[in-house]
Amino acid sequence: MVSGRSRLKATRQGIWFQSLPFYVMALAIRTADIHPTAVIDRGARIGNNCHIGPYSIIGEHVELRDDVRLESHCVIDGHTIIGEGTRVFPFVSIGLPPQDLKYKGEPSETRIGRRNQVREFVTVHRGTAGGGMLTQTGDDCLLMAQAHVAHDCILGDGVIMANAATLAGHVIIENNANVGAYSGVHQFCRVGQEAYIGGYSVVVKDALPFALTVGNHASCYGLNTTGMKRRGYSREVIRSLHRAFHLLLSSKLNTSQALERIKEEIKDVAEVDSLVQFILSSSRGVVK
Repeated sequence: MVSGRSRLKATRQGIWFQSLPFYVMALAIRTADIHPTAVIDRGARIGNNCHIGPYSIIGEHVELRDDVRLESHCVIDGHTIIGEGTRVFPFVSIGLPPQDLKYKGEPSETRIGRRNQVREFVTVHRGTAGGGMLTQTGDDCLLMAQAHVAHDCILGDGVIMANAATLAGHVIIENNANVGAYSGVHQFCRVGQEAYIGGYSVVVKDALPFALTVGNHASCYGLNTTGMKRRGYSREVIRSLHRAFHLLLSSKLNTSQALERIKEEIKDVAEVDSLVQFILSSSRGVVK
């Protein structure tokens, strides 16, 4: 328990805080605002200008990089790194053991990128030996209240998970995808870049990039036109993707035939090429 609330300064070797019967050490603290009720393990590393709020608990192998803000009642444990400028709201749990009976205590990791917002009651669990030993988010993500990121999930940059959105283990969410409130994504599924998963959806196959996917079980309703316009995609790209989705979803062609037509008709459009590659690389099949 850190005694006294103040701007704390120390050398690179760290500073000891003593408040009997507890001895805790925060390595590499240079300046930090730490509430007196926070409990910080002696091995934790705290960067510049961090704020650690009341009743937060920081484990031995945790690293908070510069400008991280933990509001209050946050629990950060395991081999966990939280990137610069990330803000963590009350009652968040990051880096604790996964809800996986196969987990045997291996020293897996959790990495949270830069400038993320992790809202109230979010849970992010560490990885496992069966999934690459890593759970990770990219930069500039928003995880709304009660969202859950399970073991071995990998999130890209700019991902939004709305309230109580839930990822099972080993899920990949690509850049700028949006997972709607109370939706669930099955283990080992992927959600493509710029995809939009509607609220209360259940996704059991790979959700196509740039697409609007909604329902229980989810179906694909074509291009996420609104999202594409908001992101500033050109009319030419949107028109090409519309044509690609028409061939995939509305023609009488099967998926293989549709992909051949897309490759014949639409050339030199990176987003269409990405869509085709996503489908070809799918191991679970795609939502249509």
